[in-house]
Amino acid sequence: MGKRLIIAEKPSVALDIAGVLPGAFEKHEGYLEGDSAIVTYAVGHLVELIEPDGYDEKYKKWRMADLPIIPEEFRLQPRDPKSKKQLTVIHKLIKRADVDDIVNACDAGREGELIFAYIFETAGVDKPVQRLWISSMTKQAITEGFEKLRPAETMRPLESAARSRSEADWLIGMNATRAATIKGRAWVGGVVSLGRVQTPTLALIVKRERAIQAFVPEPFWLIRAGFEPRYGGIWFDPEAAENDTWARTGERAEEIVARVTGKEGEVTRVERKEQNESAPLLYDLTSLQREANGKYGFSARRTLQAAQSLYEDKKALTYPRTNSRYLSGDMVSLLKPTAATLLPHGEYAAGARFVIALERLPLGRVINDAKVEDHHAIIPTNVDHHLSAFSPDEKRIFDLVARRFLAVFHPPAKYAKTEVVTEVEGERFRTRGKITLDPGWRAVYGLEADDEKAADDESDGAGTELPLLEVGQKVLCASAELEAKHTRPPARYTEATLLSAMEGAGKLVEEEELREALKAHGLGTPATRAETIETLIRREYIERVGKDLQATPKGIQVITMLDEHPLTSPELTGEWEKRLGDIERGEGSSEEFMRGIAELTRTTVEHLAALDKEKLRPERAELGLCPRCGATSGEILRENSKAYGCTSWKSREEAGCGFVIWKRVAGRTLTPEVARQLIEEGRTRDVLTGFKSKAKKPFRARLILNAEGKVEFELPPRRPGKPGEADGDEAEGENDGGETAAAVAGVATAAE
Repeated sequence: MGKRLIIAEKPSVALDIAGVLPGAFEKHEGYLEGDSAIVTYAVGHLVELIEPDGYDEKYKKWRMADLPIIPEEFRLQPRDPKSKKQLTVIHKLIKRADVDDIVNACDAGREGELIFAYIFETAGVDKPVQRLWISSMTKQAITEGFEKLRPAETMRPLESAARSRSEADWLIGMNATRAATIKGRAWVGGVVSLGRVQTPTLALIVKRERAIQAFVPEPFWLIRAGFEPRYGGIWFDPEAAENDTWARTGERAEEIVARVTGKEGEVTRVERKEQNESAPLLYDLTSLQREANGKYGFSARRTLQAAQSLYEDKKALTYPRTNSRYLSGDMVSLLKPTAATLLPHGEYAAGARFVIALERLPLGRVINDAKVEDHHAIIPTNVDHHLSAFSPDEKRIFDLVARRFLAVFHPPAKYAKTEVVTEVEGERFRTRGKITLDPGWRAVYGLEADDEKAADDESDGAGTELPLLEVGQKVLCASAELEAKHTRPPARYTEATLLSAMEGAGKLVEEEELREALKAHGLGTPATRAETIETLIRREYIERVGKDLQATPKGIQVITMLDEHPLTSPELTGEWEKRLGDIERGEGSSEEFMRGIAELTRTTVEHLAALDKEKLRPERAELGLCPRCGATSGEILRENSKAYGCTSWKSREEAGCGFVIWKRVAGRTLTPEVARQLIEEGRTRDVLTGFKSKAKKPFRARLILNAEGKVEFELPPRRPGKPGEADGDEAEGENDGGETAAAVAGVATAAE
């Protein structure tokens, strides 16, 4: 009787599998061998599509005349010498005469299928193949997986989708990158990398950056009143289309304040409603990444790494690279045992006891076979969890998943919402209150009492318990104050909001059930979105500024080159991703998909080849008169590749007045918006994040323009419990222009 060869995706997984199979295994270089089975492993992707010059030597030179490159048949090669060594080991094992059949035990998803398919294809051997398909790495799951091995034929659609994705990325990436580099290298600098998913993702960020730069802030005045009995309200205009809660002129605001202060008013409306809020759905990878980014500031990659380690090494979570937020019906019997594994841990004990005690689990928003394709939602595994062995990142990610798992079985949270309108001297003030009646699922998070916080500066009492008020009740306007404000530009994407936009093909969708409906049209997959963001950062198209993602001048120029080309369209690229999903489910044609990709490749090359030089010229902002010499000379401040400088500069010999604000200050790119504030107001309105000290520590500061026209840092007071912000001497840093942006020691103003 021959042996079975099992090919895992990583060495650690191979060890886990060998530990579950019967008999002892002897370790060899690159594999483990037992009496009836051999377990070997890839190390991620060992094989890749060959470079263009592998098809023809002429492609070593990048020439527009040779584009597009569309191979009749794609060829494969080892990724590097280390990969080639392990690939040779696997090929020898596949070809062994005593190996009768093979098990594909790579990760159960599109990429795992591709890793195995390329290895098996390059071996050139025809032997029977079966698929191990598991969603957790516990011994029980591995054992059950081997009892239910799938025939390789059932995985052909998934393999076809995986190959189509790989080949589509090669066609778009190789051809568009070459064409864009040939045409735009002089303006953008270096290789201009484009891709099927990364380019529309970059386009989202650039579009938002342009909206921010084009935004013109408008002043407005907020009027807050304090009433007796004790409650507050905000003035609003009932005639305005959206009941605006601000006055458009300072004079109007001052007149209202003067008229109502100390005057008697009357409660004209009181509305009380009870509202239920259901627990959020279970996590898929994207929603977990969004939550970890918003709560802990984790990058998408950092979250994935922690979740993957909890799945692979700690056996504490189910498979993380999933796009489902539901469980399948065959898992119902595992739900209470899974909750029981959380009982020994104090922070989860109460929630776990509640779930275990339920006579009947509420499964309506948990179980849905139609919405579970390859893998179900991320939940804890039903084994003992050794939290003390978890890293800090792993503890945080496990905590999110464990609490979400328990919360989904709890009843809705119940709130009482009250809205009051008070009229004083013909002016109306709105007050909103919201208190928790029953925390419901929120009790899993330790939220027993009302914890709602005001949403923004214009909150009018939400989250506070109001006194008992009745229509017609007389009150006194004890005080009224106005606050001068400016309208704010759209917020930059954070990783959380960008992941949401990628999931919805460019649409920022807050309502989670609607997001579920858009998933088939998303940009990339849960498994690839984190790497897409990191790729854009590595290529210096975007940069992290605190929690924000900001387009760099290079990134903006790349999208400017493409203009409205379909490659920048999240909707179109999301449609490609949907079609890959159709292929994966056996509902679409890979040949038809690839014909569409080949056509997109041709039109992209044609578009780039036809660009005129003016189209390639970078966008340059003008910031108004030079603060040093503009009043007498009329010279203005204009953006160039490295700075915002006075147009009196012509050359080193004709340096002009010499005024300049360098774009890079302490590791952060200053946008035209920031430079304009420095010129017009002498300081930035807000405390900015994203600066790095010489010791590479992050810090926050407001920028000011001193009397000599130099940029300095004004540090806010240190916030207790917020480590990582630099002191004055740490904040000193040099910008790319060689100017020192000196920290202002001893100067600290509170953040507005």
